Amino acid sequence: MQEKSECNRMQLDLQKNSSRFHILVGLTGSVAALKAPLLVAQLLEIPAVDVRVVSTEHATHFYSISEVSVRVYTDKDEWEMWTKRSDPVLHIELRRWADLLVIAPLDANTLGKIASGICDNLLTCVVRAWDIKRPLLFCPAMNTAMWQHPITAQQVATLKGFGYTEIPCIAKKLVCGDEGKGAMAEVSTIIDAVKQYISNRPE
Repeated sequence: MQEKSECNRMQLDLQKNSSRFHILVGLTGSVAALKAPLLVAQLLEIPAVDVRVVSTEHATHFYSISEVSVRVYTDKDEWEMWTKRSDPVLHIELRRWADLLVIAPLDANTLGKIASGICDNLLTCVVRAWDIKRPLLFCPAMNTAMWQHPITAQQVATLKGFGYTEIPCIAKKLVCGDEGKGAMAEVSTIIDAVKQYISNRPE
């Protein structure tokens, strides 16, 4: 049974390597998802890391999976990989594999889902099953008017109350033409935050 389980993980491309740090990137439906190829490329420049990506369907509107140089998992994979009781459950396998989860960007919709405990796609199922002793970094990204809505601050505070770490959004001119706070943090800022967690991890 152990050999079969290991074989399933190989097919999922989720083999554990204790000498490497496993980073799972979550992408949601914000225009900032177009930075996914750059974010993944820069994460891969960190020594001794492995990277995998979980993407919502709406996120793929803003980037091409073919431009990302690592395995990208979607809702389709979750349902196609499980056909019988002995098959692996993808969101649980991803949760077991990852040492750190960074959701960049985290759109308003998924922010609300996570704050409410909703898990209706692969990414939110990973988050609901996440080991809260492991770091989860989230990078909000939304229109300024959405960011300024009172419920946004409540939902961000809820995630921080779970023990998750916010990488704050920034003010800039947004793709929609509005100018103000709500843009995802710069990729370099996200990379620095990830590096800090890697350097501080227990040996």
